[in-house]
Amino acid sequence: MAATLAIPPRVLVFDVFGTVVDWHGSIVAEMAHLYPDIDGDAFALAWREGYRPAMARVMSGELGWTRIDDLHRLILDEILPRFGLQEMPNVERRELNRVWHRLAPWPDVVEGLSQLKRRHTICTLSNGNIGLLTNMAKQAGLPWDCVLSAEVFRAYKPDPAVYRGAAEVFDLAPAEVMLVAAHQDDLAAGRACGLQTAYVERPLEFGARRPKDISPDPANTLHATDLLDLARLLGK
Repeated sequence: MAATLAIPPRVLVFDVFGTVVDWHGSIVAEMAHLYPDIDGDAFALAWREGYRPAMARVMSGELGWTRIDDLHRLILDEILPRFGLQEMPNVERRELNRVWHRLAPWPDVVEGLSQLKRRHTICTLSNGNIGLLTNMAKQAGLPWDCVLSAEVFRAYKPDPAVYRGAAEVFDLAPAEVMLVAAHQDDLAAGRACGLQTAYVERPLEFGARRPKDISPDPANTLHATDLLDLARLLGK
């Protein structure tokens, strides 16, 4: 049964890394193919662990505005020696860095987005840069109506400018926009800006060895097991 919402959302904006695509599994698979002697699980986690500290350097002003592609490359260069890969040539580093452009979607995503698209405008709201998100959509068959990135607002989530900016792009009140994410902190930040929020369970975002707590937060507007469930809750 579809949920009864006080204000039906007109636009659904999606976190991407972890919510829509399986960054951990995709990087593990890439490493298994290219560098089978490396612990792909540890490598994927180390790369992702550098994400927030790198963004913090931009947000603090230590670095000027820097695309996520370039932050991913900075982190990659920092972690390669830890895994004995410090001699990796630049051309190989560049190609490996582009793994973020070809991350695989979770199994429910393409059909789930297609169902949601029938009644809503669906759009990314990611810290990933526009080129990365566009290439990812092309590779994975993600049927976005629009690609919005923190790059548009020159601010990274959880800066309020990103959430409020998404509503402004569509000339909507924040309450007419629903943020869909697998991360409670992202949802809390969006909610503080007036957006409706939908949590999507991704228990294996960090791999089978580190299952996530997917407990519901009653502050969210909706809680869905996946995007197909979200489509059911919102009405196909």
